[in-house]
Amino acid sequence: MLVDAVLGYLDKVSRFDARPFTPLFIGGERMGCVNGEWKERLLRHEAALFEENFQGLLCRLGGSYRSISHGLAQAARRWQQAGWLNGWRNENFTAFRSDGSPYFELERAAFRPLGLTSRAVHVNGLCRMADGEVRMWVGRRSPHKAVDPNRMDNLVGGGVAAGETLALALEREAWEEAGVARERLGDARPVALLLAQRPVARGLHREWLCVYDLWLEPGAQPRCQDGEVAEHLLLPLAEVERLLVAERFMIDAALVCLDALCRLGYWGARNRQVADALARVRHDLAADTALPA
Repeated sequence: MLVDAVLGYLDKVSRFDARPFTPLFIGGERMGCVNGEWKERLLRHEAALFEENFQGLLCRLGGSYRSISHGLAQAARRWQQAGWLNGWRNENFTAFRSDGSPYFELERAAFRPLGLTSRAVHVNGLCRMADGEVRMWVGRRSPHKAVDPNRMDNLVGGGVAAGETLALALEREAWEEAGVARERLGDARPVALLLAQRPVARGLHREWLCVYDLWLEPGAQPRCQDGEVAEHLLLPLAEVERLLVAERFMIDAALVCLDALCRLGYWGARNRQVADALARVRHDLAADTALPA
């Protein structure tokens, strides 16, 4: 077992220096944070919308969900036309208030520049073999993916689009990425809630990872429906661990895998050390699976 390497990796991906980021307030609500490059852009080119005060960066938009969404959508189009945004998907994510209520929606490509918090569903594909050994299904991303091609991923993982419930996002992603039908999911409930956050080239990645475990029968074969997964591999947990410390996994998927291995007690007597390290990203699941903002 590679416990020390796992602890080192967790330390690397679960800590970051927040000092270079400026808090972002939208309509009086603290919603995100921006790096120095984006702060300068917004103050220089979007002075009608953004100003700086003693709290941080303030967006003057306010009012209803619709009006804030519309104002930010227009701004995001300007940023795209200026060449500041890449990875435009024509897909909106919802930003939530601190009480968990929806506040506005925005093109997902603009979430990281503003440091907004998105939501995603991730599924650990698990299989108990005839001899009792537990193995894990992992996906290898398509070599044609614009982001992280050929990296290892969970059986299922994807963002929750604006207007989607967790259940609907889980159903959609499970079918698209692994060919798992709704009936197979049953009344799946989250088993863990992780908060991934780290600086990235476009700003700050901050996302709630709502984690599910799906036990598949020996002989079952996941089948990608949308071309985003090149292959699915059923691996011994020791091989999953090796790929994790070799940094072959996407970071969010790695956190989900590490959480699963820990819940399975994979590290035996040293499991508690890994659990303590994971406490930096683990959060309590509400009884109704509502996520914090």
